Amino acid sequence: MSQVELVGINKRFGETTVIADVNLTIAPGEFCVFIGPSGCGKSTLLRIIAGLEAPSSGELRIDGVRVNEMEPAKRDIAMVFQSYALYPHMTVFENMAFGLRHLHLPKGEIDQRIEVAAQALNLATMLQRKPIALSGGQRQRVAIGRAIVRKPKVFLFDEPLSNLDAALRVKTRVEIAKLHRSLDGVSMVYVTHDQVEAMTLADKIVLLRPLAGNPDLPSVAQVGHPLELYHHPANRFVAAFIGSPSMNFIEGAISEVTAHDVTVNVAGQTLAAAVEGQGLQVGAKATLGIRPEHVLVGKAGLTGTVAHMEHLGEHAYVHLDTALSPQPLIAKTQLDALKLGERVQFSLPATAMHLFDANGQAMRRQQQEPLAA
Repeated sequence: MSQVELVGINKRFGETTVIADVNLTIAPGEFCVFIGPSGCGKSTLLRIIAGLEAPSSGELRIDGVRVNEMEPAKRDIAMVFQSYALYPHMTVFENMAFGLRHLHLPKGEIDQRIEVAAQALNLATMLQRKPIALSGGQRQRVAIGRAIVRKPKVFLFDEPLSNLDAALRVKTRVEIAKLHRSLDGVSMVYVTHDQVEAMTLADKIVLLRPLAGNPDLPSVAQVGHPLELYHHPANRFVAAFIGSPSMNFIEGAISEVTAHDVTVNVAGQTLAAAVEGQGLQVGAKATLGIRPEHVLVGKAGLTGTVAHMEHLGEHAYVHLDTALSPQPLIAKTQLDALKLGERVQFSLPATAMHLFDANGQAMRRQQQEPLAA
């Protein structure tokens, strides 16, 4: 059971700040995912935990012990890289045993650890094969197994599934989730650019933002449970990044603030958001946001023209040209019979609306439970 703490972590390369003011606690047994756009520093932050990079300032603690100056080999962590990094001349068994032999463990214990890991990862029948005889997914499982047998305090994963095809990513993602449940009390820190991996694996998501052009902002945009970031983003950056397709945004100016909602004037029309409006001024710029699944196509209220359709089988995404925004609004719908150029009605429920002030900060929603699609 190990806790990882990052206190005021900053990282600079020359004059360029890539990580700013990261304060984070990863609880024992927690599956924590770092996600964000390219250049946000997520892999650099993982390397700082591993000891492969030194922070420019701040303190890193594992189980309450400062490890800033501690060598990677002494931190009791295991890292799985994007590349499999297997020894091609060794068998699966030998690759998994290599690090244990350097720890001078008895042969019986080495055999027992490898047997348990191989069973957990469905590698038991492949222990005498060499990497060249394995698929990409099997090689990645060997790399994970090599980390498991060390029984570390903390597992670190640096985009371990990015080299796999779509089907293998799904299968290996499920195996990693099962592995986490079976390793009681072991913390995992996982870096990915894939939102599906983050949403399905994480107990806690840490969303990082690039600092280019915003050197005074902290690197962490929001920390929380995946559904918290999805349903209650702290700011416009989080709302835009989490979710695929992204949240729809509509620019306007505040026309009225009441105890129950805020009304925004958009292109001569008024739209309401059921949010708390403390501190908002009438006439101030604001941005409304709504998820595609909450745009109700076929319900009276507003009108738009079908500009594009994406059929995905169980549902479709319809792109609507409207007077509300220069960008099409994207709606998730089961109405497969819509045609390009067709005029349709739709509504934007106030309870589904998000509102962001002129600085991009989210107003607290009146309805705090997750919205139904």
